[in-house]
Amino acid sequence: MPRYKLTIEYDGTTYCGWQRQKNGISVQETVERALLAFCGEAVTLFGAGRTDAGVHATGQVAHVDIAREWKTDTVRDALNAYLREEGGVAILSAERVPDGFDARFSARKRHYLYRILNRRPPPSILKGQVWWVWRSLDVAAMDRAAKRLLGTHDFNTFRSVNCQAKNPVRTLERLDVVQGPGGEVHIHASAQSFLHNQIRSFAGSLKLVGEGRWTEGDLVSALESRDRKRCGPVAPPDGLYLTRVDYASADDQAEQVGDGGVGEE
Repeated sequence: MPRYKLTIEYDGTTYCGWQRQKNGISVQETVERALLAFCGEAVTLFGAGRTDAGVHATGQVAHVDIAREWKTDTVRDALNAYLREEGGVAILSAERVPDGFDARFSARKRHYLYRILNRRPPPSILKGQVWWVWRSLDVAAMDRAAKRLLGTHDFNTFRSVNCQAKNPVRTLERLDVVQGPGGEVHIHASAQSFLHNQIRSFAGSLKLVGEGRWTEGDLVSALESRDRKRCGPVAPPDGLYLTRVDYASADDQAEQVGDGGVGEE
């Protein structure tokens, strides 16, 4: 049975998250409905990361098995024809991949962006797309503090109380805080996998550093405490984006198995 890799973009504002749920319409369910309309099959879509309600994606990856062989452009365009009626979800590309490819378990690295709109006026066009912080932020101080979190640590402080991961140890490969366009502050994070709410917890704690309410030492002390109560406020989902998922080359995708991390949310 042919397996297809889909790269998906979505505005998470109106969805209950990536994963199919009973309390609302999810991105997964929305794409599965489009697949049913397209190929007449009730299939299951498997994603690289289970983003929460309100979280967005510009590069979510999923795989699906379809009984019939289709041209990849046909899969992409046909799904988008159905998804246009839903609004908020688009298939950026469709690719044929080996049977051993798994959107979640084959992932080598996940990349996220967190957007903070740092200005006095509130957002209008960007409402639901950014976290509005009106107090001036010291971006350089935030970036210096962020670098203290790099490497392999027990990140229990920076995860949700509902996180289902058995092991809170993760290796954080990138955490950069930079000045973005239009008064935005961007936080870039990369790792093979993240804990639930980890990046939003980082963003909330780094905001305290940017406002001068925390020092680098305070952030490190919170990390070393391994105590969820020592975390800063959890930033809202509005500013979080899954931007890219990295995989092995086509030659060894079938053999690669990751740790099964589900992404940040």
